[in-house]
Amino acid sequence: METREKIEFAGMPLAVYREIAAHLHQVEGVDVELIPQSNQQFDYNQSQIGSLWISWTLKASSESRQRVQQILAYYQTYYGNPI
Repeated sequence: METREKIEFAGMPLAVYREIAAHLHQVEGVDVELIPQSNQQFDYNQSQIGSLWISWTLKASSESRQRVQQILAYYQTYYGNPI
């Protein structure tokens, strides 16, 4: 069974969301989907990405989950805890 987790960092730029997605795509058993910003009004200070979905497939091992947590912890250093 596949499980999903939504991750959102307040104020994170588009490029960084893409960088996280690129890192997570390299982890076996993990799929990542970027979710566009839901705000209909353009705000230059907001990212074009609102959040990302992390999907854990049947191939995801405990090592894969640990690696994802390490990657997210790295970005938490700069952008704080995800919402």
